[in-house]
Amino acid sequence: MTQGAGQDPVERTATLRDFRVPPYARVPVQGTPAEPPAAPADPTLHLGTRPAAYPEPVTFPEPPARPEPPVRPEPVAYAEPPAHPDPAAYPEPASYPEPTPHPEPAAYRETAAPAAHASAAGHTVAPVAAVPQAAPASPVVTAHAAAPHPGSGYPADFPDGYTPTERDLPVIQRGDTLQVPVTPAAAPAPAPTGDGPGPLFVVGDVHGYLDELVAALRAQGLVDENGGWAAGNARLWFLGDFTDRGPDGIGVIDLVMRLSAEAAAAGGYCKALMGNHELLLIGAKRFGDTPVNSGAGTATFQAAWLLNGGQKHDMDRLQDVHLQWMSRLDAVVSEDDHLLLHSDTTAYLEYGETIEDVNETVHEIIRRNDADEVWDLFRKFTKRFAFRDEGGPQAVQELLGTYGGSRIVHGHSPIPYLLGQVGTEDGEEDSRPAVEGPHVYADGLAIAMDGGVTMAGKLLVVQLPLAD
Repeated sequence: MTQGAGQDPVERTATLRDFRVPPYARVPVQGTPAEPPAAPADPTLHLGTRPAAYPEPVTFPEPPARPEPPVRPEPVAYAEPPAHPDPAAYPEPASYPEPTPHPEPAAYRETAAPAAHASAAGHTVAPVAAVPQAAPASPVVTAHAAAPHPGSGYPADFPDGYTPTERDLPVIQRGDTLQVPVTPAAAPAPAPTGDGPGPLFVVGDVHGYLDELVAALRAQGLVDENGGWAAGNARLWFLGDFTDRGPDGIGVIDLVMRLSAEAAAAGGYCKALMGNHELLLIGAKRFGDTPVNSGAGTATFQAAWLLNGGQKHDMDRLQDVHLQWMSRLDAVVSEDDHLLLHSDTTAYLEYGETIEDVNETVHEIIRRNDADEVWDLFRKFTKRFAFRDEGGPQAVQELLGTYGGSRIVHGHSPIPYLLGQVGTEDGEEDSRPAVEGPHVYADGLAIAMDGGVTMAGKLLVVQLPLAD
């Protein structure tokens, strides 16, 4: 889960920062510029002058009386009616005074330049210069500067006593980092394995990068050129975090839901785990600005969602079917002796001693719809780096000993952060690693799958078990 650019301007409680944030990482996200004011208009609609009264119509003379007809007389010729008077003979229409031109509204003679304002990060935004406007010809419309949508910046003002929560990762602008292209060439479809289960694939954090996801799935032969399931009885697991930061989170969810149906029809399956950003989006939709007990001041799901990359266009397109689908996702699963989960944390142990207990507890918390309970679940799923340092192997063994498996496969923490070369004061901009595949660590017991598509790496789709 890292900061990335979206179609619309991208944004990002209390999550406690568990690492240092260097100065270069504290880059404000600029809001979208206000749209220019709508052109003013003339409120009157002129339909022309009214003509004078039409003159009385000319009367035609009565024809002469018809004489008694003689025997077989010739028909009497009727007098020709007088010609219609020439239009010039009509009196000139009364002239009406020319209408007074509608005065040009003072507000549009010169658009006042708005006062310079400061962004939420403390950077001053220069005012827009005044622009003279020509006299309009359509109805007057009062122009209002378009306010930035919630996904494009921090809220302008917080209520008294409000403490916004922090991002769970430093912000790194997409243009500041090395871009690793993903080759979209399709690979041969995984070979079916008879009547048994097909090959197992896992996908790291997507964060709204739909095009990169389709390209990575094609490269593994899992989808065809049209994005349809092409892997037969293969098994595909997404490790969570479908939305936020990137350009099309709802598009990603729609794709995963469709592939789930197509894979099942082909004898395979496509499933997904719940990430902390799924919990964040559910909370932002359900609870909005409802205050929650964060342990570090007043917080809300809405504020946390915005600070951690929430995109307005995702919220606008979010439907009940998406919320229901996300609410039913499991938190932990076991596949082929691999323990799959989203976050590299031992917090899962707090929700049950078996995989079934953990998943049922998570689902029950979401069903109860209590803002504080869902917030606490989100906060614990946001913890990271439990497997990275000296105590990492022991933390992994604790999870494996409780839930089974010989290796943990997770997303959540981007590989460049796990390597300690991004987001630290010692990291050099030019020395950031290019992610080419999963990161195996903690004495070989953990596999990190978040390739950092929003920063220096790429979106990872790999087959398990990994080749040694």
